[in-house]
Amino acid sequence: MSSPVIGFIGLGIMGKPMARHLLKAGCPLVIHNRSRAAVDELAKEGAQVAGTSQEVAARSDIVITMLPDSPDVELVYAGEQGIFAGVKQGTLLIDMSSISPVVTRRLTLEAEKRGCDMLDAPVSGGEAGAISASLSIMIGGKDAAVERAMPIFQALGKNIVHVGDAGAGQVAKAANQIVVGITIAAVSEALVLAKKAGVDPAKVRQVLLGGFAQSKILDAHGQKMLERNFKPGFRIRLHEKDLKIALATGSEYGVPLFVTGLVAQMMAAMKSTGRGDLDHSGLVTFVEEMAKIELGRQ
Repeated sequence: MSSPVIGFIGLGIMGKPMARHLLKAGCPLVIHNRSRAAVDELAKEGAQVAGTSQEVAARSDIVITMLPDSPDVELVYAGEQGIFAGVKQGTLLIDMSSISPVVTRRLTLEAEKRGCDMLDAPVSGGEAGAISASLSIMIGGKDAAVERAMPIFQALGKNIVHVGDAGAGQVAKAANQIVVGITIAAVSEALVLAKKAGVDPAKVRQVLLGGFAQSKILDAHGQKMLERNFKPGFRIRLHEKDLKIALATGSEYGVPLFVTGLVAQMMAAMKSTGRGDLDHSGLVTFVEEMAKIELGRQ
């Protein structure tokens, strides 16, 4: 039995390495992206190129999307030359973007009208996790569809959890982004406080890593802050978008998200001052600005 043809739409910081892993796993791959450079790069490695999302759907048994925001996903699925215009009955649709659970559930219903199953499977792990195929994948959708997609998920990630029905993956991702965003803000404040108080922030990070304050954020992003390395693995503007989704979800279900709202405002301030394309660890620069000190300077 031949391998299913996989369509992949969205070859950005996360999508390109994910698509590359599928190629390396021997999956026949049809790709489409708004900008051309990533398409040409993967085409040289064996991917087939499609001119539109509609064409990807028409040529694929499984379609994966990895896009920035809810409007992008809606356009790619339901637009004039979108996936729904070309999809065949029985095609499995997997959206690995981080978007609104409301939009996810609406698109899932549209997919089912066309005889297709749809999974929402957002990820955590950033560019490093995408490159190393160690992403955490949180899935919403039907059991049978998850089973069908599992070989794909196993090629892309390590911690793979079927959270619940349609939209559950997006709710889990919102929860993830709350924890990550608040922790980045906390690490930023802790290290800047140490610096302003005349204590070596590198040594403070070192000792905190051995106690209850230990976290992947303190480890990886704390080091980025100390090194002033804000090359985007995950951009501040995208994290702010995710926190807006979390806040809207909290409003819908009557859950107060006070601290989330504050961190979202900090990220919005970063975006408004032209720093939205920094890695989200760059949030430390906002705290430094308020404290009038930088971690890397004497």
